[in-house]
Amino acid sequence: MADDKEMSAPVMDGNDAVTGHIISTTIGGKNGEPKQTVSYMAERVVGTGSFGIVFQAKCLENGETVAIKKVLQDRRYKNRELQLMRTLDHPNVVCLKHCFYSTTSKDELFLNLVMEYVPETMYRVLKHYSNMNQRMPLIYVKLYTYQVFRGLAYMHTVAGVCHRDLKPQNVLVDPLTHQVKICDFGSAKVLVKGEANISYICSRFYRAPELIFGATEYTTSIDIWSAGCVLAELLLGQPLFPGENAVDQLVEIIKVLGTPTREEIRCMNPNYTDFRFPQIKAHPWHKVFHKRMPPEAIDLASRLLQYSPSLRCTALEACAHPFFDELREPNARLPNGRPLPPLFNFKQELSGASPDLVNRLIPDHIKRQMGMHLFASHGDMT
Repeated sequence: MADDKEMSAPVMDGNDAVTGHIISTTIGGKNGEPKQTVSYMAERVVGTGSFGIVFQAKCLENGETVAIKKVLQDRRYKNRELQLMRTLDHPNVVCLKHCFYSTTSKDELFLNLVMEYVPETMYRVLKHYSNMNQRMPLIYVKLYTYQVFRGLAYMHTVAGVCHRDLKPQNVLVDPLTHQVKICDFGSAKVLVKGEANISYICSRFYRAPELIFGATEYTTSIDIWSAGCVLAELLLGQPLFPGENAVDQLVEIIKVLGTPTREEIRCMNPNYTDFRFPQIKAHPWHKVFHKRMPPEAIDLASRLLQYSPSLRCTALEACAHPFFDELREPNARLPNGRPLPPLFNFKQELSGASPDLVNRLIPDHIKRQMGMHLFASHGDMT
């Protein structure tokens, strides 16, 4: 059932996803497989937005808890989020289990995306620490941001997808295993070179400067900027660039990075060179963070938060950064002594990487394990 991502079941009326409401749909029935009825009991709303709502539900047949994102569907168009989610399959990207359509008594059509349920968001975990006046322990900062970069590496290189709204609210965290999953593909898009995209995208604190400059031919490096903002926020305990509007957002960035040069502005948006900005010197990165901040953390932030999109490191390069070396230690463990979530089960995202990069990404103890598996699978243990 979990593998059946195809469902087309116009369902019952009055499906308003209130607590206690039961939604039934049929899956299967393709290629001669039996049809199955699946029923979901809506338990509570976990998120609302301009798109619709997300609610937690329980599958009555097997007791599994899922998250269902319910969005109004325009009958004239295909839903881009659904098309993209069908192509994504990675441990650090939320998994689409299946989908179905439902109608209300007013004949409005809704698309229901049934996804795996992950109980926490990075935003709520951050809030938990700030409420206690504490910083997030560095091991968790490393674990969470590493997995975000691994998810982005897969999305950018394998699926060609740019998320375009990466922020702590859109990163799910399992509080037991500390596995992280990027979610909410409502703004995501496959970027095509030479094709224009809207620049009014991404939540303000995490918006790359080229977007503020109105660039329309941007690249997946806008997600890298957002991830850099997320890393800085986990390290600082508060947003690095808390702008109150688009112009103020740029001012906040300039306060840290200094005034962009003509060349940097040309890299962000070639049509925007007749600018007048106050000439402000860059604030040294080591002064942005507190004194005890490890130099590797500061170095990584500085490589992500660059004005020129092409100078930002890629997601895979970020994963290989020395800041994450602790995760590659053979005896690395969670603070409670339990094992780390899987961090090296790379998929196709390594296919275009240089041998040197692959070598840095996979620790020796994992290579040895993999070597044993390779021999074992060939039945050759000599």
